[in-house]
Amino acid sequence: MGTIEKRFSELATLLPVFHSHAHKSIEESAIVIRNSFKNGNKILICGNGGSAADSQHFAAEFVNVFSRDIDRRGLPAMALSTDTSIITAIANDNSFENIFSRQVEAYANPGDVLIVMTTSGTSINCINALVTARTRKVTSIAFTRENAEIAKLADICIEVPSVNTQHIQECHMLAYHVITELVENSLFRGSEL
Repeated sequence: MGTIEKRFSELATLLPVFHSHAHKSIEESAIVIRNSFKNGNKILICGNGGSAADSQHFAAEFVNVFSRDIDRRGLPAMALSTDTSIITAIANDNSFENIFSRQVEAYANPGDVLIVMTTSGTSINCINALVTARTRKVTSIAFTRENAEIAKLADICIEVPSVNTQHIQECHMLAYHVITELVENSLFRGSEL
């Protein structure tokens, strides 16, 4: 079996398992995020590497629009991986381990939601962000792999039952697209969650 067939086959096998494993936590995440927006709060999202890109993608879906047939207002979401001046100042003057927690300290208010994305589940800067979120009375959601260390710290955990980083990221993207659609449908189409 070639690489293309192997990777497609692996993902095709993983998706139904991920669906049954994460259905409830995806739905819970959509409810928490929807309620946060309804109450005038915001979403903060962070991650490293590919997960940093995913955090930006996820935030963009809320700020702009996910479904092209909805004319809606922008929803307040921000990726904590985008401001290079802030990130490098914290990393240089403090520690790279605090690049997200310091921003949570600066931006987060009670009722906001922090989303951390870590395929390893051991990213110290994401763990520190969750610890800080708890002190700020911020609900937390972790996107990670199954049985990850970080799952113990998050209020809700979307775990992918895989150790393959690329498949974990692919499942994370599917999950945050579904969450965005659920939130949009609930807020702007009156759909039930």
